[in-house]
Amino acid sequence: MTFADAFAGRRVLVTGHTGFKGAWLAEWLTVLGADVTGYALDAPTTPSLFEALGLEGRVRHVVADIRDRERMAAEMQAAQPEIVFHLAAQAIVRTAYQQPHETFEANVMGTVNVLEAARACDSVKAVVIVTSDKSYQNLETGRPFRETDPMGGRDPYSASKGAAELVVEAYRQSFFGDGAAVASVRAGNVIGPGDWAVDRIIPDIIRAVTAGRPVVVRNPDAVRPWQHVLEPLSGYLWLGAQLLQTGRDYAGPWNFGPTSTGGDRTVRWLVDQFLERWGSGTWVTPADGTPQPHEAHHLSLDSSKARERLHWAPVWDAPMAVSQTAAWHAAYRDDPSTARPMLEAQIARYVEEAGRARLPWAADARRNA
Repeated sequence: MTFADAFAGRRVLVTGHTGFKGAWLAEWLTVLGADVTGYALDAPTTPSLFEALGLEGRVRHVVADIRDRERMAAEMQAAQPEIVFHLAAQAIVRTAYQQPHETFEANVMGTVNVLEAARACDSVKAVVIVTSDKSYQNLETGRPFRETDPMGGRDPYSASKGAAELVVEAYRQSFFGDGAAVASVRAGNVIGPGDWAVDRIIPDIIRAVTAGRPVVVRNPDAVRPWQHVLEPLSGYLWLGAQLLQTGRDYAGPWNFGPTSTGGDRTVRWLVDQFLERWGSGTWVTPADGTPQPHEAHHLSLDSSKARERLHWAPVWDAPMAVSQTAAWHAAYRDDPSTARPMLEAQIARYVEEAGRARLPWAADARRNA
């Protein structure tokens, strides 16, 4: 089975398709010829990538909450998907401090509801649950996290994602022994075109510069595994293809992050790089004494399992990710009608460069990108 053949004509359910990452995944799946059903709340921002791409008219668009167990089950049965990608979540670290109950309810019980619906739906052959690099217990050792490291989290968001991972593993071992193949995926800090979320660094930069204000950078020396959104999505799709083809041989947890040299950079570096490409703007740190909630200082992922078993590898490094993101947003600012063609052009370029790198999924996907 080729990468493209894995999804052409397949029924796919994507939760969270109105969000930044979910909209990118829904778009790539439509490019691959999948029959996509999306299940999510209304687009969380204005503008939104979901609306900019016109996805409502190209997927089966269901507006519903993953916390609604009965609705989730009913829509799963209606869609009869062969594979489920679960991305719906409360995804903002600082929002989790303000709304811990809603965060745990969405990220933990929402995951339970998706798994419950999937195990009751006979059509489902594979489930990919998207969590976070922040799901790991972070002792600030500086060592990249491996899939075998313990889950943890001292802030509500991280703890909710670690708890979601425990839920996935419990369901996989308890209820899916003879059913769908279930995997969880943990990515680095994703950046890319079409992200307008509050309290994410790139959207914050664009909003500040557009308003003529300096960018307020809370933790400039924090290190993150920055990667373009297409990097983890290529891993999710390739993993999904393997789950559909071989089943439980590829079940379990997976990291999809950049190499330490290709992506691990400080927040300071990212802000400076983006402002340089944008052509204007300055940044400052918060005023002395301004209280800041805890955030991890160093995050890094060891993706050797994906490299060795899936033959997956990053294609674009952090500078390329910043360049592609800035170029898309500048074009969108000048002409919003360029959103979809420019985004699909990035997919095509990414696939072409992955093909030149001889990644197995790209050789198959090139003709459809």
